[in-house]
Amino acid sequence: MTEALNLSPDLSDVSWLEEIVGPRSARHPGLSGIHPLADGLDAFAARYLLMGKAERTLDVQYYIWQNDMSGRLLFSALLEAAGRGVKVRLLLDDNNTPGLDDTLARLDRHPNITVKLFNPFSFRTLRALGYLSDFARLNRRMHNKSFTVDGVATIVGGRNVGDEYFATGSEPLFADLDVLAIGPVVAEVSNDFERYWQSKPVAPLKSVLDESEQQDGSVALPPDWRDSEAVQRYLARLESSHFVSQLEQGTLRMTWAKARLLSDDPRKGLGRAKRKSLLPQRMLEVIGAPQRQFDIISAYFVPTRAGVAQLLALKRRGVKIAILTNSLAANDVSVVHAGYAKWRKKLLRRGIELYELKPQSGVPDAPHDRGLTGNSGSSLHAKTFTVDQETLFIGSFNFDPRSAVLNTEMGLVIESEALARQTHQRFSAAMRDRAWALRLDKWGRVNWVEYAGEAREIVHKHEPRCTWVQRLLVRLVWRLPIEWLL
Repeated sequence: MTEALNLSPDLSDVSWLEEIVGPRSARHPGLSGIHPLADGLDAFAARYLLMGKAERTLDVQYYIWQNDMSGRLLFSALLEAAGRGVKVRLLLDDNNTPGLDDTLARLDRHPNITVKLFNPFSFRTLRALGYLSDFARLNRRMHNKSFTVDGVATIVGGRNVGDEYFATGSEPLFADLDVLAIGPVVAEVSNDFERYWQSKPVAPLKSVLDESEQQDGSVALPPDWRDSEAVQRYLARLESSHFVSQLEQGTLRMTWAKARLLSDDPRKGLGRAKRKSLLPQRMLEVIGAPQRQFDIISAYFVPTRAGVAQLLALKRRGVKIAILTNSLAANDVSVVHAGYAKWRKKLLRRGIELYELKPQSGVPDAPHDRGLTGNSGSSLHAKTFTVDQETLFIGSFNFDPRSAVLNTEMGLVIESEALARQTHQRFSAAMRDRAWALRLDKWGRVNWVEYAGEAREIVHKHEPRCTWVQRLLVRLVWRLPIEWLL
């Protein structure tokens, strides 16, 4: 069921969000209101506007927070919220904070802001040295993404904080997906944040930085962050956003459905989580086995031998399986692509549909490769799957060994035929124009097929838009025993 979420302010003792969310949640007992955020500009607007409306708490947890335009705008919004008396807790994975120590220290000095880091590096400048002495711990990262305001509204999904996730240019660099949620599932996200905040892999920023790095007592952030022409253009785009106008006019549509949070035990970051508590096992318990249709969208898809066996078992039971991941041309981490490419023929021979997203065209500056423990600069960044067009998972979990065994992950399981069908339809519609369809020719070789016009096919015999060196590297890497790291 769907209804409009009225976000008009109300003058009362309760917070602004409690005033607008409480009565609507009461009309849907046991259900959570869900609004998908597929558009990058909308995804930024939701965070930025909700920060501006926060009155009590902001609990923010991210794997990556870039020191770029959107990242700086949201840092500034955090500081402004703290200035209004909002208690801000910022939890970041330390793998992607190089160059941010000074900014984080400034924020942490505000009496209403506390910053903590997950699995922090001892060496702040030459971080790679840490891997030499502490690889087992530092190889495990917090991939979770959540943003919760006043304990009343939350955003969960695949997006990190950075320009490439929020459509700051003329074309998006990443195709991604978050959901804005209200209702009972928000308490689950809040409780999970608290669990991570108090966990052993997490350390206060003050205990990580040297005192010499905290000498400047300033709390203010650089004022020129908001003065550039690019920033002003982006903020002007926010004002013209349909999402923003719907938010302000009270016409934002919410789908009410049963939803629950699945999240890894933070002790996974130390290699101490029990196997039955890991996300893949819990997803199987909650969702069950697909009976008719299984659609997977994953930026990384490294199925491993065990995963391939499970997919083939589903296929033998008559389940239709379709998988969308990045092509080699759209993925800067050839190592990760190799962990998928080695299984393509076997999957195609058994009737599983494979699609590889084409690289975004006309993007002058692709995001850089973040290495083995990070995300690639790829066109596809979403992580979602639908089961039988009835149940939908949206979160941070990639179908790869790193998500399954090494990194902590989280996501929402949503029981909504409407949202699951909508995601399936978007999946199907995108295939023809935005992805290459893979198939085997009569000699058993993989072909990449794209469509030109109504009936014309263009068939590529090799990985499209790649050099022979890239293809050779993939073939060499898939023979190495490193799949568990991917």
